[in-house]
Amino acid sequence: MRHNVVSRRFDRPTGHRQLMFRNLVTEILDHEKIKTTEPKAKVVRSMTEKMITLAKDGGLHARRQALSFIMDKKVTDKLFNELGKRYADRNGGYTRITRLGMRMGDGAPMVQIELVK
Repeated sequence: MRHNVVSRRFDRPTGHRQLMFRNLVTEILDHEKIKTTEPKAKVVRSMTEKMITLAKDGGLHARRQALSFIMDKKVTDKLFNELGKRYADRNGGYTRITRLGMRMGDGAPMVQIELVK
């Protein structure tokens, strides 16, 4: 039974799933909006908001934690130099999920996840 199990597996091995989430978070922070399926966006939202919260702290330890998760050093620099300052006065709620409809091939619910201005 799956009592109190909150993670989603997406029918992938653990390493593949974690790498997929790291790639999605990196792309969201780089392009500031992406299109993906609704379940993936719901999982990635919390990870993205944790990265932005680290950037608001701005310390060396926070930067190293972000570098260990984000796939690109340039995106980490953008996170700490631009996004951390942009959301300095905001207490959470850095992302927005907008429904786009169903995907033509398999009918998966598609959404756009973006950073709030």
